[in-house]
Parts: sequence; structure tokens; C-alpha cells
Amino acid sequence: MSPLAGIAGRPRQRAVLLFMLSATYAVNYVDRQILAILLEPIKAEFGLSDAMLGLLAGPAFALFYATMGVPIAILADRRTRTHIIGLALVCFSAATAACGLVTHFWQLLGARMLTGVGEAGTGPASQSIISDLYPPHARGRAQALYAVGVNVGTMIAFLFGGWLAHRFGWRTTFFVLGMPGLLLAPYFFLRGREPQRSVGNATPAPSMAECLRFLRDQKSYRWLVIGSGFSAFSGYGVATFVPAFLMRSHGLDPQQVGMVFAIILGIGGGICTFGSGVLIDRLSRRDARWYMWVPAWGGVVALPFWPGFLLAPDITTAVLAAIVPLSVSAVYIGPCITTIQMLAPPRMRARAAAVQLFLGNLIGLGLGPQVIGLLSDALAPVFGKDSLRYALLAGVAASMCAMFAYWRASRTLIADVARSERYAREA
Repeated sequence: MSPLAGIAGRPRQRAVLLFMLSATYAVNYVDRQILAILLEPIKAEFGLSDAMLGLLAGPAFALFYATMGVPIAILADRRTRTHIIGLALVCFSAATAACGLVTHFWQLLGARMLTGVGEAGTGPASQSIISDLYPPHARGRAQALYAVGVNVGTMIAFLFGGWLAHRFGWRTTFFVLGMPGLLLAPYFFLRGREPQRSVGNATPAPSMAECLRFLRDQKSYRWLVIGSGFSAFSGYGVATFVPAFLMRSHGLDPQQVGMVFAIILGIGGGICTFGSGVLIDRLSRRDARWYMWVPAWGGVVALPFWPGFLLAPDITTAVLAAIVPLSVSAVYIGPCITTIQMLAPPRMRARAAAVQLFLGNLIGLGLGPQVIGLLSDALAPVFGKDSLRYALLAGVAASMCAMFAYWRASRTLIADVARSERYAREA
């Protein structure tokens, strides 16, 4: 047995590793989301259109983030996952800091591409480790605690990032917020002891071709990928351009926008994201389909509040209406991560997560900001500075598509989980 195998049975070490993985996810989101609060000053300095801002926030990051996730996940299914996470932290943190040193727009594009390469190395490996740390009845809460890193990272990006941008400018903001990841990385090289995999480290991992064939035949997995892609389209598209929308249409400055987003996404979003994990752990004991029904209902609850937020004539009404939809915007992450780990046998889990990130982020992160930016430019001759107000409604339409996909995934979920368990036993 591996000397690292016992960590799953040591509550303190297990909790520390989960905390560090969630902290890594938070740093990941700080570096990813900080761009949203900085789009307006970047637009002014380089003279960019909203479509170019969408390219910077979407495809420039997403294509490399999605593409590199698969080969890194193949390594994660075969090699030491904590070391992979440590290397990824160094890469994307250094690339974020480098964004503050650029003098041309193409250099900023290149730095964001490298940020995407680095961030591709943390998610699949982290999710796979957590599935080996916790038994099935506790994975929902564990993965949701990990997913709370999204809310914490977003809160830091908007609150601290907004303050930095307002006081010191966008370049200093990038440089300062690139540092935390470099401080976290040594833990994963020196102290991060990962657990033994559920089927034993000696069990050979199946080939990528076999993995893809297995996932292709999991109907719930296919619909989950589509649903999470549309959720990401809505989430990333809105998170990218809502700060600019609030600055243009309601006259807020970066620090004020950061305060609003930090409170809603950080506190409200953190409660809802963790709450989704608690819900699926409890409700799934009665019916496993709740793993997909919870994110579907999250979209239903948010739906009537979106028009009030985006079309409100005054800032008070807009902020009040924003509380519910922004707070539940990440509730799909924990249930989807948990479900992916159930739908894939242990030696396929990192790659199953990476394939979902690849396809889901091409839909969400790759297209969300870009489509909304293009729509805003197209509507500008009619609506002027309020064009973003109406372009952001595309994110609402995407969330409706996500609800349908989660419902479809729930229909075959029980059978597909049983198929995964059979495969693991027979391997």
C-alpha cells in the first residue's frame, strides 16, 4: 500500500488538503475573474471594442484552458496529482502577474492564454483527489466546499481587485493578485499528500480511447456537459460584462462595483454554493436524480429576477434584483462535479472532468463573453451605452437551455451510475 494511502482516514490531514484545494480554486478564480473589473480601463487604454474585450475574456483564455485540460488530466490519472496542481499554480500565477507588465494588447492576449494553460491543471486533479478523500455519502458537501472557492475567489477579485484598480490602476492589480498562487504552490510539492485512488494506485489507467468510448455511452454525462456549458455561458458572460454594465449604465466606479459583487457573490453565492452540496447529500439518499434536479431548480429560482436586474432604471432596484440570480449562479458546480465523479470509474475521473471542462468551457467561457460582446457592439447604434443591458439577456436564454439539459441528464442518471460501478468492479 502507498505510504500516502492513509490520509483519507486522517480527518485533520484530509480537512487541510480539502482546504488547500479550495484555496487553489479561489486563487484560480481571482486570476480568472479579475479581468472583469478591469475591462473598462483596459478598453480605454488600448481603444478596444466590446467584441475585442469579449475575445480577451473568452476565447483567448478558454481555448487554452479547455484544450490543455485533457492532456494534463491524462497525467493526473497516472501521476502524482498534487505535484501537477503545484506546477499549474506557478504557471497561471506568474502569467497573471505578467499581465501587469504588458505594453501592447497582443501581449495581454498572450499572457491570458498562458493563464488558461496553467489553470487547466488544477480542476480535474483536485476533483479526482476529493473523490478519493471522501466516501460517496459525503462527496456532495466536500465538492461543494471545494466549489465555494469560486465565490471566495470572485469576492476577492471584485472587492480587493476593485480597490486596487481604483487606487493604483489595472497593471498593479494584475501584478499583486498574481502573487498568492506562488505562495500556495510550495505546499503541494512539500506537504500535499494525496490519498490512494479508490481502486489502488497499481491498477493501470485505461487508454484515452477507452475512456472516451465509455463517457460517450453515458447519456447523463453528455447532457451534463451540455447543461454545464450553458450554465458557464450564462455565468461567465454575465460575470465578465456586468461590471462594465454597472459602470456604463449606472455610473458606478470599479471600487463600488467590487463592493456590490463581493457581497452578493462572495457571501450570498458562498452560502448557496455550499448549500447545494448539503442538499444533494441529503436528497440523493431518497433519489439520485436530485444531483441534477438541484442545479435545474437553481436556474428556475433565478429566472424571474434577471429582467429586474438588467432592465431596472435605477441602481437600487438593479442591485436588489441581482441578489438572487447572482447568488445562485454557481450552485451547479458542486452537483455537476460530484455527478461527473460518480459517472466515471476511478481511473477515468480526472479525464472525465477534463473532457467536461474542455467541451463545457468551449460553450461557456469560449462563447459567453464573445457572444455578449458582439451583441453589445451590434446593439450600440440603437441603445448606445445601454447596449450591454440588452446583450446580457443572452445569458438568461443560456440558463434556460441549461435547465432543460439537467432535466434530461436526470432521466438516465441512475442507470449510468450503476454502469460506472460495474465497470470499476470488473476492471
